[in-house]
Amino acid sequence: MAERIVYLDNAATTRLDERVLEAMRPYFFDVYAVATSQFGYSPGLDARDALDDARTRIAAALGAAPEEFVFTSGSTESSNMALKGVAMALGEKKGKHIIVSKIEDFPVLNSARALEKQGFRVTYLDVDEHGRVDLEQLRDAITPETILVSVQAANQEIGTLQDVAAIGQICREKGVLFHTDATHSFPRVPLDVREVPVDLVTVTAHLIHGPKGVGGLYVRSHTPLVKWMDGGFQEFNLRAGTENIPGAVGFAKAVELVTPEETARLQEMRDRLIERLLQIPHSRLNGHPTLRLPHNANVSFRFVEGESILLHLDMRGFAVSTGSACFSRSLEASHVILGIGGDHERAHGSVRFTFGRFNRDEDVDTVAQAVAEVVARLREISPLGKE
Repeated sequence: MAERIVYLDNAATTRLDERVLEAMRPYFFDVYAVATSQFGYSPGLDARDALDDARTRIAAALGAAPEEFVFTSGSTESSNMALKGVAMALGEKKGKHIIVSKIEDFPVLNSARALEKQGFRVTYLDVDEHGRVDLEQLRDAITPETILVSVQAANQEIGTLQDVAAIGQICREKGVLFHTDATHSFPRVPLDVREVPVDLVTVTAHLIHGPKGVGGLYVRSHTPLVKWMDGGFQEFNLRAGTENIPGAVGFAKAVELVTPEETARLQEMRDRLIERLLQIPHSRLNGHPTLRLPHNANVSFRFVEGESILLHLDMRGFAVSTGSACFSRSLEASHVILGIGGDHERAHGSVRFTFGRFNRDEDVDTVAQAVAEVVARLREISPLGKE
C-alpha cells in the first residue's frame, strides 16, 4: 500500500476542511438546542440565529433571498423534493408531463421514473456527443401539459456544463417551471438566480469540502411546490424534521471557502492532466473540451477495462472512479457515456479524475505517469484487442 493516497474522486465526495469542522464544533457541544422561534428559550434562539445566518449566506451565493432556500439532507432529497413536489402541486391542475435529459444523475432520473409509475409522462431528451442538450429539441418537446423541465447544470461523470440560461429562457417563454441540479457545479461555476430564469436549484455541501448529510433546494418565490415528506413545520413548512444546524453552519462555511483563485488552480490541474492522458494511444476525452467543470477530467482508454485501471491505480495509491459496469450495482455500463453516443467498450474503459482542495500540483504528473504505465501493461494482456 502506498504511503499517501492521492485522492482523485472529489466528484464522489470530498475531505472535510478543518475550518469547516471548527465552524461546526460549537453547534455540537455548546449551542445544541433545537432552533426555536422568537418566543423560545435562549439556547434555541441562538440556534435559530445560526440557522438563519447560514441560510442567508448560502442563499446570497445563489443571488437568492433567505426565505427562498430550504435546507435538506443532501442533493438526493433536494431533487426528489423538486420533481415530486412540483408533480404533486401541478399534476392535477395543469398536466402530467415532465422533461429531463438522458444523462441526469440518478436522483433526477429515478424520481422521473417513479413519477412515470404514478401516471406521469416523461420525455428524456437526447444530448449531443459532448453531453449538451439540443435547445430546439427541448423547445419542441414542451406541450401545454408540461409542468417541469429538469436539466442539470453540470454532469456528474463527464463534467459537461449545460446552457442553463438558455434552457431557463425557453422554459420561461413556455410558462414551464425549470429545475437544475447544480450539485457538482455550485458554487465553483457561478449561478445567479437573479439573472438566470431558474425556479428550483439543487445544491449540496459534501462536494465542496463541507459535511455530508446536508444540502439545499432553492425555491423561487411563488413556485408551486407541495411538501412531500410529512412531519413538522420546519423550513417554511416545505421540509419536515429537526434542522441540522451544525450541518447548515458547515455548509455555509464551505461555500465561503470556495474562491475563484482555487477554482482556477483546479482548472489548470485538470487541463494539464487531460493533455497528459490524451498522449496515451487510443485515449479519448469524454465531455465537452472546454465547457466542463473546472475540476473534472474523464477519459476512455480502448482495449482495457475501467475497473482494471482503477484497481491497479489503487494498488499504486491513487483513488479514481470508473463508469464500468463492474462498479455499478445495476451491472449496467455508464448511462452517461452511452447517452453521448459511446458504445459499451468506451463506457467500460472510462475513468473519471476529479480534483479537490487538498490535491497537490505534483499529483497531475504522478497520476498521469501511473495511468500510462497501467494502461500499457493491461493492454499487453488484454483480450479486447491490441494497439
